[in-house]
Amino acid sequence: MQNPTILAIESSCDDTSAAVFKNGKVASNFICNQKIHEQYGGVVPELASRDHLKNIVPVVEEALKQSNTKLEHVDVFACTVAPGLIGSLMVGVCYAKGLAMAMNKPLIGVNHMQAHVLANFIDEPTPKFPCLCLTVSGGHTQIVLIKNFLEQEVIGETLDDAAGEAFDKTAKMLGLPYPGGPLVDKYAQLGNPKTYDFPEPKIADLNFSFSGLKTSVLYFLQKQKLANPNFVEENLNDICASVQQRIVSILLNKLNKASIQTGIREICIAGGVSANSGLRQMAADFAKQKNWNLYIPKFEYCTDNAGMIAITAYQKYLKNEFDDLDLSPMAR
Repeated sequence: MQNPTILAIESSCDDTSAAVFKNGKVASNFICNQKIHEQYGGVVPELASRDHLKNIVPVVEEALKQSNTKLEHVDVFACTVAPGLIGSLMVGVCYAKGLAMAMNKPLIGVNHMQAHVLANFIDEPTPKFPCLCLTVSGGHTQIVLIKNFLEQEVIGETLDDAAGEAFDKTAKMLGLPYPGGPLVDKYAQLGNPKTYDFPEPKIADLNFSFSGLKTSVLYFLQKQKLANPNFVEENLNDICASVQQRIVSILLNKLNKASIQTGIREICIAGGVSANSGLRQMAADFAKQKNWNLYIPKFEYCTDNAGMIAITAYQKYLKNEFDDLDLSPMAR
């Protein structure tokens, strides 16, 4: 069967998502966000897993409804198995396993990071192999060499903090509510990115480091607020624009270095931070300067979503890469 109907579930962190892949494309991709974490300034794992338990049945039902698909017509069930919060992953994995067992249908476990990369292959135009993907999220920052759909090699990654964490921690230092990354982006669009010059770490290879930048921002803010207690409020837009410009320049300078080393100009960007407007604009400018063919998924496929799990499961289906019903989260 070349065109199976796949029901995919994503529950690696705090978003519950289900998608249906049918007739060779993602037919629905429904995401339910958890608001409860805003009051705590970050994701609380136990609360996340509890909300997944509440959300997963209606989320799956909505994905089936939006794609006009009946559960009995699903040929394959898929779910995220790693990486992620163990409690959150368990909800999605156990639910997918239960459906596969009840319906006597095959099961496919998917690596969350591999799926982020393959989000670039959901809609046309799609990259040609080999290509490079800058995968940036709250927990990961990687440069991935994509040889084919299922053969991916990490050739650069963060040595400490992820780019998304740098955005969120900066937002916290500025007194912005969680999730802060999108707010930094919002205010940055109103500011001048050249107002303040934050350092770029000198890492010789293709790896990243963002801990030093976070420390630099912290000391800068402490010094400025000693002289002017209202400094952040009066200069919020310019601070956000300057920090965002530096984070993005770190990412793109490394990506450019990887492109030069490999000779590859088919370039993708994926992960939650790929929704950042500054990254998207600067990447587009880089692409023109460096003669890249640049690919960035639609916004709905940038953050955690089941559509990317579905497209990855489809590629694994074509290679007969199925899992047993004893599949466990964090297995790969």
